[in-house]
Amino acid sequence: MNYLFMVAEELRRIMAQLGVCSVNEMIGRVDLLDTDEAIEHWKASGLDLSAILEPAKVVFENTGFYCNQAQDHGLDKALDNELIRLSQTALESGEKVSFEHEIINTNRVVGTMLSNEVAKRWKEEMLPDDTITIKFTGSAGQSFGAWLAKGITLTVEGDANDYVGKGLSGGKIIIYPPKESTFKAEDNIIAGNVILYGATGGEAYIRGIAAERFAVRNSGASAVIEGIGDHGCEYMTGGCVVVLGKTGRNFGAGMSGGVAFVWDPDKTFAKQCNMETFGLESVSTTNDILQLKSLIQNHLNYTDSSVAKKVLENWEASLGQFVKVMPTDYKRVLEERAAA
Repeated sequence: MNYLFMVAEELRRIMAQLGVCSVNEMIGRVDLLDTDEAIEHWKASGLDLSAILEPAKVVFENTGFYCNQAQDHGLDKALDNELIRLSQTALESGEKVSFEHEIINTNRVVGTMLSNEVAKRWKEEMLPDDTITIKFTGSAGQSFGAWLAKGITLTVEGDANDYVGKGLSGGKIIIYPPKESTFKAEDNIIAGNVILYGATGGEAYIRGIAAERFAVRNSGASAVIEGIGDHGCEYMTGGCVVVLGKTGRNFGAGMSGGVAFVWDPDKTFAKQCNMETFGLESVSTTNDILQLKSLIQNHLNYTDSSVAKKVLENWEASLGQFVKVMPTDYKRVLEERAAA
């Protein structure tokens, strides 16, 4: 907040020097730019910038250079309005509620408006885990469970599109195929790209494979998945990811925090890694073993995963097949803290 106040203060100074009172007055005012330095720069040699440095013109009647018409985003039609209505008891008193609902892929950002209501009424404390439990059947649209607040658990029996759990903020997401399906979940994609992007907390259990960029910039969420595409855990800074299957290439690029556990019985995982910032280790400490086993047990409990069941039934043998992804600097900091 302080940073943005300082940006605004500096902007006011610049605007005062230009003689304008609002940002809208500046838009399109190329005549206010100091262009000489750019035009005379050696990199601009041979370039004709006149088309770019022309003042904005009204080409069509009622053309605007900034937002001057209110937009209807259709939020009154969002599924969350119904979820909020059905969750009123929990929102008002904190009493547990549980219900089921159908979902289709045009239902986007499901759970976000509900999370907003939780945050407004319960502030930073949010709600205890599983206070609001919703079971969906069908195909979830983009950004299912985005910024999902603590206290909300969303389950999908079906599949989901991209950005599941984007910005996950303490809530819980569970996805598994229809119970009557005959295909092997661990061999099929059940959720899309960029799942858990920028998540800060919470849990996700997904029975099946996710597409590319799983848990990118995750900083605090825990997740179990049965296979992922390229660029998994890219720029991850915190949290814990368990992969009960194969990964795509470039795993962990720029990963600086958190840990990942990858089940690698075929010993093919190392060649998929971008190990500029991390190393690969065995799972040997008591804390790591307990954390890993607990997450896999949760995955079995929530999704009835046959992979999780197989791993747990042969735990002693399976444990030796897991690889721990440990960021180098993160490991050093943890060791220094432990020594202190």
